[in-house]
Amino acid sequence: MGVGRQRGDAAAATGIHLCSGNEQHFPDRADRPFRLGDYRRLCRLLRSSRRAGKALAPGQRLPSAGAIGRQMIDIALLASDLAWPLTILIAWLAGELAHQTWKIPRISIYALVGFVFGPAQLAVLPHSQSASMLLLANIAFGLILFECGYRINLRWLLANPWIGATSLAEALLTFLAVYFLASCFELPASTALLLAALSMATSPATIVRVVNEQRSSGQVTERVLHLSALNCVLAVLVFKIIVGLVVFETSGSLWEASYNSLIVLSVSVIIGASAGFAVPALLRFTHRTNQDSTLAFTISIICLVALAHSLKLSPVLAALTFGLSARHRRIVFNSSQRGFGTLGDLLSVLLFVFIAATLEWRQVVAGIGLGLAIIAVRQLAKIIGIGIFARISGISLRKGLLVGMASTPISAFVILVLEQTRYLGINLVEELAPLAAAALILEVLGPIFIQRALIWAHEVPDAEEPARAP
Repeated sequence: MGVGRQRGDAAAATGIHLCSGNEQHFPDRADRPFRLGDYRRLCRLLRSSRRAGKALAPGQRLPSAGAIGRQMIDIALLASDLAWPLTILIAWLAGELAHQTWKIPRISIYALVGFVFGPAQLAVLPHSQSASMLLLANIAFGLILFECGYRINLRWLLANPWIGATSLAEALLTFLAVYFLASCFELPASTALLLAALSMATSPATIVRVVNEQRSSGQVTERVLHLSALNCVLAVLVFKIIVGLVVFETSGSLWEASYNSLIVLSVSVIIGASAGFAVPALLRFTHRTNQDSTLAFTISIICLVALAHSLKLSPVLAALTFGLSARHRRIVFNSSQRGFGTLGDLLSVLLFVFIAATLEWRQVVAGIGLGLAIIAVRQLAKIIGIGIFARISGISLRKGLLVGMASTPISAFVILVLEQTRYLGINLVEELAPLAAAALILEVLGPIFIQRALIWAHEVPDAEEPARAP
């Protein structure tokens, strides 16, 4: 009786009461019966209280099943919150080890880690890519595009118009070749046009990071940077026009079609050019034109990309135009500031991990045949288009072929454009499965092609110390 009374007192003290029918309930969870595990925890608590020579304190209660469930939910939430930071850490470490061991570009390893850890593979990263992650990836891409735009010399393009002709020729040749190839695989006309438009591009993100990592300089380096920027503009222009036509065919709304094409492009260029005039004016007003202006440009790019993302514009064109305008406002952005320091390095790791993580193994397998064919045809078209104008534009045929070889990357530009299009409510990823296969392959092999082209062009210095990590 004493033990029973003690248990009853303890049960009362812990908030457990005995009800009719011998049903025992928690007052805060009246719909759940008192289970055997709860009784065992009560007995252990009684024994520990007797050993301590004291009874349960008034109001002391056993943890309810709801509290235990909340602890489990917190653990799951913690794992989800740590998924991206740990993946970025692993990608950075793997990239460093691979670069030191095999001298391959770090961003190739970043892409591999991102793909393996992606939600469709090992599912380490969450299945739903939030708008915040897309915004961060666009900010990282915007920093690189700003640097690429800043390095574009309009006076050189005007003095040597054959560089612009080279860009138009290889872009047109690539578009026609990929469209013909997609038509041979009996794809719908709209899908073939979209594949051809995106295949025109050369990813400036990959090129800029490899150039900074290798610290290269020379004719091949400058030409591939200029051609990648021009190709991006052409690809975005053609892609947006085709998307506008597709929207018009499906919805019949001329305004919606125009907004998804010409209006988006025009407003993106306007806000980029406005930032290119406003930020240098602000730096002159604060007398910081001859000092480190990295922070001012970084904050401005973040604001610009966030604005373009919120208004559903093109962050690609906005950031490129910003860099181009800032250069010609006579703001010096010296070599020590390129890459935007540690912040740029961190966001670059996130960018290439994010890009590969968006790809699904199912899409890659489904489009591997046409994807490999696109890679071959696209590469051949770029090499021929650039090689034809090599001598007339002022470089040897060998260097022209190396520029074509260095124009391999495509994935960063393509994936972010497709993700931005999905964010706008137009899902083209499933339709363009062959491009997912090509993007994954070129995300890994593209940086290696650029590295070899720069080395064979003798534009990489033979420095004894290792290059700074991107």
